[in-house]
Amino acid sequence: MTLIESTSGTLKDPAVVPPGLPIQAKTPTHPKTPIQRSTVRRAPVDTHTAIPVLDVTIPVFNEERDLEECLRRLHGHLRESFPHGFRITVADNASTDSTLKIAERVARELPELAVVHFEEKGRGNALRKVWLASPSPVLAYMDVDLSTDLAALAPLLAPLISGHSDLAIGTRLTRSSRVVRGPKREFISRSYNLMLHSFMGARFSDAQCGFKAIRADVAQQILPHTLDNSWFFDTELLVLAERCGLRVHEVPVDWIDDPNSSVDVVRTALADIRGMVRLTRDLVSGRIPIPELRAALARGPLPASSRTAEQSPRSSLFGQLVRFAAIGAASTLAYVLIFLFCRGFMDPQLANFLALLVTAIANTGANRRFTFGIQGGNPVRHHFEGLIVFGIGLALTSGALALVHSTTTPDRWVELLTVVAANLAATAVRFLLFRLWVFRQPAAQPTSPAPQAKSRTETAAS
Repeated sequence: MTLIESTSGTLKDPAVVPPGLPIQAKTPTHPKTPIQRSTVRRAPVDTHTAIPVLDVTIPVFNEERDLEECLRRLHGHLRESFPHGFRITVADNASTDSTLKIAERVARELPELAVVHFEEKGRGNALRKVWLASPSPVLAYMDVDLSTDLAALAPLLAPLISGHSDLAIGTRLTRSSRVVRGPKREFISRSYNLMLHSFMGARFSDAQCGFKAIRADVAQQILPHTLDNSWFFDTELLVLAERCGLRVHEVPVDWIDDPNSSVDVVRTALADIRGMVRLTRDLVSGRIPIPELRAALARGPLPASSRTAEQSPRSSLFGQLVRFAAIGAASTLAYVLIFLFCRGFMDPQLANFLALLVTAIANTGANRRFTFGIQGGNPVRHHFEGLIVFGIGLALTSGALALVHSTTTPDRWVELLTVVAANLAATAVRFLLFRLWVFRQPAAQPTSPAPQAKSRTETAAS
């Protein structure tokens, strides 16, 4: 049955919904709409209701070959293993083959199956519209090829139903995950997630695994602020969730790559990079009201987090020096190798510049995460300030090179010793600037002492 008109995305006829499986149209909240404040602790989902507890969306585009087998397999798994009401929603994204007809035929047979059709393509567009219109308290989606073993579905949903977590994602990039796929896709996936960690401060391990779930009360407040209609939608949703202080639960999955997948991996990766640039701009410009969303959705700190020692476990000077020295040693080795390589075919000043630039970016990211223990915040600002520190190091090493060349004609090893010595001096300056400026932690606010009980004399006097 087709529940949504293909042209407008509005409900066609609620009467066609099977008894006990209501669906309601919800107009997406405009980003300027006042954000509703919620309690810090999520309540468990009410599973004793006629409304399906779970709504699993399957976004499809020209999937006539795999669709029916996928739907029957997923439906059978949920009937056997999921103890609550559920619905499977097929979101057809402007398919030009028989995908829509097949979905509607299977829906006439399986009462828990619903079908919606959109004239425009895009996984993000389909998920946003279907999730905002669903009455179910837990929303999920998975790819039509079912590359992820369905045994991971129960641990994906359990923390959302209990209220422990706000989002849950499958991950192919942990040691306990079991994955079968080619080296090209493995390299692209890991590189993309490394970029997210380095430049956007992300902490989740796998942005693009097509196996995710979210609580509807959280989705209603975050989804209106997402813009991407395609593959970057997943990343945008996860980055916003982390910035808003939500808890993201990760489930290691068994995953087998579909060799017949129609996804253009390279083009999708480039689109994701453009999405990172756009999302960074939106966060910096304030288009997304992160402070208001955090106030409404973030889980509050544990009582122990008000203690300085537990709030900043990496703040000790000795520990920072040890970690900074280890990263600095690796950076210096990388600097020497890059400098020697570039010096073979370019001017020493240019070789010094390139070697310093590459190692400075990597050094800032590593110190941000490991030396000073910062995983959230604003990585763009930290990298910008790190480049200013890089400029100071460049001035020191370039000045040392210029001084040596002005007094003598040094050989390659004298040049190397000069820049290494200057680089060590720049390293000391870098540590001081990192600690006192770039990664400086705000002082912990003193907690107000609890009001003391009045003495008997004061009580009697009052």
